[in-house]
Amino acid sequence: MRNPIHLSKCLTVYAAATLLLFGCSNSLTSRAPSQAAVASAHPTATAAGLEVLSAGGNAFDAAVAVSATLAVVEPYSSGIGGGGFWLLHRARDAHQVMVDGRETAPLAAHRDMYLDEAGAVRPGLSVDGALAAGIPGEPAALVHIAKKYGELPLAHSLAPAIRAARDGFAVTTHYQRMAKFRLQALRQSADAAAVFLKDGQVPPTDFMIRQSALADTLQQLADKGRDGFYAGAVAEQLISGVKSAGGIWSQKDLSSYKVIEREVLVGEFRNYRITTAPPPSSGGVALLTMLNVLSGFEFESLPEVERVHLTVEAMRRAYRDRAQYLGDSDFVEVPVQLLTSADYAAGLRAGIHPQSATPSDLLPGPQTIPGGQHTTHFSVIDRQGNRVAATLSINYPFGAGFVVPGTGVLLNDEMDDFSAKPGTPNVYGLVGAEANAIAPGKRMLSSMSPTFVESDERLAILGTPGGSRIITMVLHGILAFVEGGDATAIVTTPRYHHQYLPDVIQHETGALSNDTKADLQLKGHQLKEVESGFGNMQAVVWDKTRNVVSAASDPRGEGVAQVK
Repeated sequence: MRNPIHLSKCLTVYAAATLLLFGCSNSLTSRAPSQAAVASAHPTATAAGLEVLSAGGNAFDAAVAVSATLAVVEPYSSGIGGGGFWLLHRARDAHQVMVDGRETAPLAAHRDMYLDEAGAVRPGLSVDGALAAGIPGEPAALVHIAKKYGELPLAHSLAPAIRAARDGFAVTTHYQRMAKFRLQALRQSADAAAVFLKDGQVPPTDFMIRQSALADTLQQLADKGRDGFYAGAVAEQLISGVKSAGGIWSQKDLSSYKVIEREVLVGEFRNYRITTAPPPSSGGVALLTMLNVLSGFEFESLPEVERVHLTVEAMRRAYRDRAQYLGDSDFVEVPVQLLTSADYAAGLRAGIHPQSATPSDLLPGPQTIPGGQHTTHFSVIDRQGNRVAATLSINYPFGAGFVVPGTGVLLNDEMDDFSAKPGTPNVYGLVGAEANAIAPGKRMLSSMSPTFVESDERLAILGTPGGSRIITMVLHGILAFVEGGDATAIVTTPRYHHQYLPDVIQHETGALSNDTKADLQLKGHQLKEVESGFGNMQAVVWDKTRNVVSAASDPRGEGVAQVK
């Protein structure tokens, strides 16, 4: 059933202090930036985007180039065997849309496919191997974006990725960490081991990863468009390889896959317009809920401990709603307008005690036993003012760890993003209810949250990987920007996170002062320090007043941001 709540392009703004869905603003799009910029998680991908821009492409052509190149050089984060969300803004008519290239459940999938005879979740079945893979959406999305929004032929925009696959990329320490983490799964797939490992072991730094079969598949996509992946020889290899490894794909799965253009969620916070992702992303709804709650406090004037406490309580409630209500709006009713309304936020705010943490088990909703740098993001703007924020994924590092023989395609394990059993956490500790249960052809719920933040004076394009922490990291980026921060401040701001269950504040080393941690504990919060930084945010900022463009790549990662 399709969700009857579809956001109109022009709704009314009720109040500047609260966050509501509202419409089109010509004043925000009347100028063009003096420079273009690309920020991505890998230098080769950033270079690919700039190469396409220099050849006369627009931001959408650059997005195709960056997406495809990241699929080659960041196999632990994204790939053409996965999917993503591309948030687009076209400058000439202020058209904004989210291109939904999220994976779908195979048509042979069913609600209990990962449960044993006793009804318990079978560990690893939705994470490792071909049965864990949804039907990829990224190839179809790249074709769609190039054809409908780009200026260059698809083959031109895919050329840098094809070149990178044939020439190879050098192993880094981050690659080694991810490969070590998924070593067992990679060893189970002969083609994955042959490409991503060296003699069955994690390769040394500077070892070249070359992917000739993937280059051939990308060339088929470049030459034949959608049919280069979803039909013909490549499709036959995909189906045969998946089925021989215990998967359930069919030709109908591939031929029936559709890219969906979804109306964006739009709101306002502190006089900034927030444009973000609708369902099947949970990110946009949760972001608007949290910002709406925080809009009712004199946030900037509060001491650190009070700011953290209130932010955590807003996070807790938004993630509780994520678990209870969010899913694919083409299949279930998602109360978007309710969850993002000022009145609803006022009710949530009223339940926050200023001096005491709310135990998550006191909030009604799904319960469970308490149970990185995966996914990728890039941000692009061109000199016409077209812009893209895109978050892409194959879910867990190296996805399902399975490469389909003869294709070079590394499969996702996005089926784990469904609720295999309501109330049981997935690999990120997230719980879900019936709204996100498995169903044939359904898109699994995601935390990916590509976002634009804009006023008449300034614009930020941002997003990040990070599994369950994506939404809260984007929240930190928004708050940093709204408080006057530049691109560097957006990507470097210290991060902490709460996701309802488990009932604990995760925080980076140094993110909270010792006094703040002590005071939070006195309020009843539990804290867990995460020694390695989480997230890998990529941001582009346009100062419209000075007409200056800047960009920054998260120092926690190995990406590059460049202005041209």
